[in-house]
Amino acid sequence: MTPDARTEHAEAIACTGLRYAFGETNAVDGLDLTVGEGEVFGLLGPNGAGKTTAIRCITTLLPVPAGMVRVFDHDAAEDRMAVRRLLGYVPQQLSADAGLTGRENVELFARVFDVSRRERAARVDQALAAVDLTDAAERLAKTYSGGMIRRLELAQALVSAPRLLILDEPTIGLDPIARTGVWEHINAVREATGMTVLVTTHYMDEADQYCDRVALMHRGRVRALGTPTELRQGLADRRGTDTLPTLEDVFRDVAGSGLDDESGDFRDVRSTRRTANRVG
Repeated sequence: MTPDARTEHAEAIACTGLRYAFGETNAVDGLDLTVGEGEVFGLLGPNGAGKTTAIRCITTLLPVPAGMVRVFDHDAAEDRMAVRRLLGYVPQQLSADAGLTGRENVELFARVFDVSRRERAARVDQALAAVDLTDAAERLAKTYSGGMIRRLELAQALVSAPRLLILDEPTIGLDPIARTGVWEHINAVREATGMTVLVTTHYMDEADQYCDRVALMHRGRVRALGTPTELRQGLADRRGTDTLPTLEDVFRDVAGSGLDDESGDFRDVRSTRRTANRVG
């Protein structure tokens, strides 16, 4: 999607001065961010940058003051249910139940998202087909591979036909083939529906290849914003080189080593490793 095309569409997400603190720690510190309808937008940054907290504010899982977050022009503080009806959300932590079949997992989310009983069976079938899990739908989720589990969670998020799909580290712990498969299904659904996608990832190659624009967060704020090519060219210009750096080079330039005391806490590391171990 070109920048000119984005200006013709409504704003899917608009964050204005978004702040959220845990005690005396400002996880999100004055975040200004706009995501255009129909684009794939990458929210990047080291652990502890505030990405997941920002996403939880956007999805109404954390309370924010009125006027700070709007989703398709609905205020996330004053019209939480309207916002939730527009969303599909795949969290970093696993959301599939190993003791249920693939179909039962998706049916459960259809009920949670209040898909009408009349439409429910067809919606479940469509969601499973969209991620190529129809043939495995009657198997228990505990028999699925890591890539299949992530695709199942994608089906869970898609069953409500969301206008906005939010993915928090959707390919964590997957091998390169499985990662590509997940993105192929995301892009197929997006092309068919015009859905907006907001994604966090630590895989810079994914952000470079699949995102229309990316924002690099560090210590609760956006430090760089643009298309992957714009950010890479900007770093090349600052360095005075004709060699185009990678998006990972841009990430390091913005966030430093990522190994300082701000890069997440013990619970962040434990949660990430548990998710990676379960899908790996």
